[in-house]
Amino acid sequence: MWPSIIAVVGTLLGGTLTGLLQIKSARIAQSAARADQRAEALRRALGELVAALGDHRRALWHRETLRLDGADAEAIEAARAASRATRSAVTGPLVSVSVLEQALAEPARQAALAAFSLRGAADHAVLASRRAAAIAATDDLVAAAGRAMA
Repeated sequence: MWPSIIAVVGTLLGGTLTGLLQIKSARIAQSAARADQRAEALRRALGELVAALGDHRRALWHRETLRLDGADAEAIEAARAASRATRSAVTGPLVSVSVLEQALAEPARQAALAAFSLRGAADHAVLASRRAAAIAATDDLVAAAGRAMA
């Protein structure tokens, strides 16, 4: 009789252990899938942000060059409208990057502020200097992203 009881208890414990291991394995797989999805969303948001920052830098460069060169009001207004559109395109990816990876919130903000600072340059030399700083800030963001995602 004891051997039968031991066999039944062993079978029940084995079944319970197998079930618990399957549940743990499923949780690990779900966690890994969520991490992969988050990493992919971050890569996508970073790509969009870097592209939007580049577009905005170019639009502001054009706008400010027109202003500094004394272009007509119509051309400046068209460039202003274009730069406003590119600035709006920065907001979504900036928020996404900042939310998805806290370590990138500040470098992303600094890259955006550097791009925005092209506006109102006193002369072409200041404009070129601000553009170089904005490019460097974007490069810093990309380097920080590389470290955060490693």
